Amino acid sequence: MGIKEGPGGTAREGSTMDKAGAGKACASPGPLLMLWLLVLTAPWLGGSVPISPGESQSLRCAQGVWDCPLGKSFPGPPPSSGEACQPVSADPGLRHEQVGIVGGCKVPARRYPWQVSLRFHGMGSGQWQHICGGSLIHPQWVLTAAHCVELEGLEAATLRVQVGQLRLYDHDQLCNVTEIIRHPNFNMSWYGWDSADIALLKLEAPLTLSEDVNLVSLPSPSLIVPPGMLCWVTGWGDIADHTPLPPPYHLQEVEVPIVGNRECNCHYQTILEQDDEVIKQDMLCAGSEGHDSCQMDSGGPLVCRWKCTWIQVGVVSWGYGCGYNLPGVYARVTSYVSWIHQHIPLSPGP
Repeated sequence: MGIKEGPGGTAREGSTMDKAGAGKACASPGPLLMLWLLVLTAPWLGGSVPISPGESQSLRCAQGVWDCPLGKSFPGPPPSSGEACQPVSADPGLRHEQVGIVGGCKVPARRYPWQVSLRFHGMGSGQWQHICGGSLIHPQWVLTAAHCVELEGLEAATLRVQVGQLRLYDHDQLCNVTEIIRHPNFNMSWYGWDSADIALLKLEAPLTLSEDVNLVSLPSPSLIVPPGMLCWVTGWGDIADHTPLPPPYHLQEVEVPIVGNRECNCHYQTILEQDDEVIKQDMLCAGSEGHDSCQMDSGGPLVCRWKCTWIQVGVVSWGYGCGYNLPGVYARVTSYVSWIHQHIPLSPGP
């Protein structure tokens, strides 16, 4: 199962919701938990979606390398987290290395060279603190979530971006931000972030690209990401509710299956006791129980493999707890590619 190109203007598979009685026909997805509404970081969680062994294996190649045309090789994702590392824990008495994202594994060098850390000064520590993730989509532009930069009075000069780093605060070389562009339609609802949770940050100067610092590809607006496809999310977020990623703050990755919007909406209508549509068509859901992102992962990328290229299909947006039985919610990048290109060239300039 892979990503497919759909005809322009055609509704994506699984992205249209049947509003009539959707909340009534759903089983309860799990324990009720407080929905955290944080200004800078929104926690979210994974939903249980069965993935057959055949589907999982079809997305991996031997030795972790994808076979690509014209003799090129493409670094593939690692085995699933259960095979690649021990369960994450903050308990210093455990023997295995403590690593971040719920159910995740630490990232090898140069696997996700587009991952960035968004920093904010003045949180009581006297240093530039990590508040959100983001992705490098142009040598001078970062894609992140609008709620990460929504504080009243927040100015570009109060932010920094760190690129090419696996461990937070390890030899920081921070980039100045000169412009913040939030999507004009972004707003908050009582249960989470509403539509258009997407923003762009312009860096002071274009970066020199390398194996450690590089760009992630954006999808075409017609790209279809089918339910059940396995994708990857990365970040330095909490490893569980109220449990920060412990030192050395190593970047984490976790494999998550895409969840259809109708199923995702059904879960959230039930847990939030809502009759109105919760999951909009410009949102994307992904996750499975115990494999999740959490606070401080907001704004980070959800990427899938397509034609030997990593494509960013989502931006970590909001959710309900960390690692429980609900899908995480992302801004669907295909819905905003045209808006992004209104501000950023289609390809990097010379």
